[in-house]
Amino acid sequence: MNKQEAQQRIAELTDLLNQYNYEYHVLDNPSVPDAEYDQKMQEIRKLEEQFPALVTSESPTQRVGGEPLDAFQKVQHNVPMLSLGNAFGAEDLRDFARRARQGTDAPISYVCELKIDGLAVSLLYENGRFVRGATRGDGTTGEDITSNLRTIRSMPLTIKDTETIEVRGEAFMPHQSFLKLNEQRENNDAEPFANPRNAAAGSLRQLDPKIAAGRNLDIFLYGVGEWESQTLSSHSERLTYLKELGFKTNPEWKKCETIEEVIEYVEYWENERPNLNYEIDGIVVKVDNLDQQDELGFTAKSPRWAIAYKFPAEEVITILREIELSVGRTGVITPTAVLDPVKVAGTTVQRASLHNEDLIREKDIRLGDTVVIKKAGDIIPEVVRAVQEKRTGKEKEFFMPEECPECDSELVRLEEEVALRCINPSCPAQLKEGLIHFVSRNAMNIDGLGEKVIIQLFREKLVHTIADIYRLKEDDLLQLERMGEKSVSNLLRSIDNSKGNSLERLLFGLGIRFIGSKAAKTLASHFETMENLQQATFEDIVEIDEIGEKMADSIVRYFDEAEVKELINELNNLNVNMEYTGPKQQDIAGDSVFSGKTVVLTGKMESFTRKGAKEAIEQLGGTVTGSVSKKTDFVIAGEDAGSKLEKAEKLGVTVWNEQQLSEVLD
Repeated sequence: MNKQEAQQRIAELTDLLNQYNYEYHVLDNPSVPDAEYDQKMQEIRKLEEQFPALVTSESPTQRVGGEPLDAFQKVQHNVPMLSLGNAFGAEDLRDFARRARQGTDAPISYVCELKIDGLAVSLLYENGRFVRGATRGDGTTGEDITSNLRTIRSMPLTIKDTETIEVRGEAFMPHQSFLKLNEQRENNDAEPFANPRNAAAGSLRQLDPKIAAGRNLDIFLYGVGEWESQTLSSHSERLTYLKELGFKTNPEWKKCETIEEVIEYVEYWENERPNLNYEIDGIVVKVDNLDQQDELGFTAKSPRWAIAYKFPAEEVITILREIELSVGRTGVITPTAVLDPVKVAGTTVQRASLHNEDLIREKDIRLGDTVVIKKAGDIIPEVVRAVQEKRTGKEKEFFMPEECPECDSELVRLEEEVALRCINPSCPAQLKEGLIHFVSRNAMNIDGLGEKVIIQLFREKLVHTIADIYRLKEDDLLQLERMGEKSVSNLLRSIDNSKGNSLERLLFGLGIRFIGSKAAKTLASHFETMENLQQATFEDIVEIDEIGEKMADSIVRYFDEAEVKELINELNNLNVNMEYTGPKQQDIAGDSVFSGKTVVLTGKMESFTRKGAKEAIEQLGGTVTGSVSKKTDFVIAGEDAGSKLEKAEKLGVTVWNEQQLSEVLD
């Protein structure tokens, strides 16, 4: 067989095998016996071995996993992958419906979907081919796990749409795969995974794709991020279209005309969930109409048009043996119950939160008590109550200490707070927790410098303050356990890369009281430099939208501390960036035609990429959305604009061409 004949045969086998994969893994309805599938797979392997130049990324042989990676690359989500707000009962769902009705004029229908307990992922297709897959990460930045996602056989490598389209879904591990994996791990004296969600997430974050390939993962697709020419009008139509393209969608979704229908659907699946062959932890409810979704919009953290109903947590009984105390990065003393091991929601629990001393008193929880345990949101174990009728008289009351368990400093209770605090700034526990927070994902995001490594460094007295992280040398790190030359090189590169982070990450990483990641970004974009923020008065800060008096007071007090001034100076000398590098909206945005306006981009442009135009408009204070509604202020139409342009003209929305956009942006 010559090369041309081989190429033709490989193309035929690729189409056949991808079709067989779809029938088996998506439709659950194979059209050929396993032996025939195996025979054709063997044939294509031999041809590709004979003609290696003919191997393509769409070949079914590429699903077994490629070469191991050194590290995961970061991926920016152009459309953020936001988390959903939670509902815990029927009234929460009715409140969600009331809020939705207040935000739109037309009647609302809903789509309900099973909330798969797995790992949220994004898949990008260009010219009909899968080119990149990423984790959700923090919603804005994820990790490139393309090689691992390719190994999921229910995920198509090619689709019947040549546009650029980014789809979103949940990768998960079916029960059968989970049980088989844990059996293998136990036979190899490896620790079994706690639950299918952890197993799926751990599998997709393996640097060696061959490991993921052997884990038999699955995936359901449920939504769209970026889509060049969105033409559908509802989420239910999107689900149908995704299935038509060859994606595996969950067949159990349902369109409901009223919120009472939604509640019936929720109640049905609360009872039926044990009969599924995969884990679900709730129901996702979405407003179906896409224009209404645009009208309702978003909060800072989640869409107003969707909510996640969380199933009630399983409750179990065990014995509370003792209460341990830990010191957080802000000095708060947190009591934790130490329990007889008990299985809750699929995992063995030996420790559970008690929150604070007042809660222990209020619930009258004593050492030796029989207690009820649940997982809050199916994640964090907590003590619900003591079973007082089981008391024997041997139980003992618990009293919080007067001194810090880490540094012996006197504990205090600040005004209007229930927590006891250690206010010694040199408390080793606070220093250690502060370092862990500084390197975390939402702060400086230093890969390879996790909690275990920080604890090692702190124990070996290699780091004491944040600035010490940037003084670490190769010899320092090589003395740590499980740290080879390659790991050390990667870690030092990550530390050096973090110096270039925008100011808001540094502000959040400093751990200023009351300042979360959103407030840090607001402050950074307003003041632009660390020096400007340090010199700002209480009055300067409190004038900013979304910054309250408590936050302003905390910032001024923080930067007044001599130790803080010294730390900032050290970081500056170590070349850590002290400036905001994100979009600057004040000044230029205030005079811009786009300031405070909602803009839709449609059609093809010659002078701009879609991403470039979006970023430029956002820098001028505009918000770029994906579909046209009566709240849209501008539609920028390129060539072949299609249905969005038609809808804009019908609604009387201002339409600009590419030339008009260029004139504003120049």
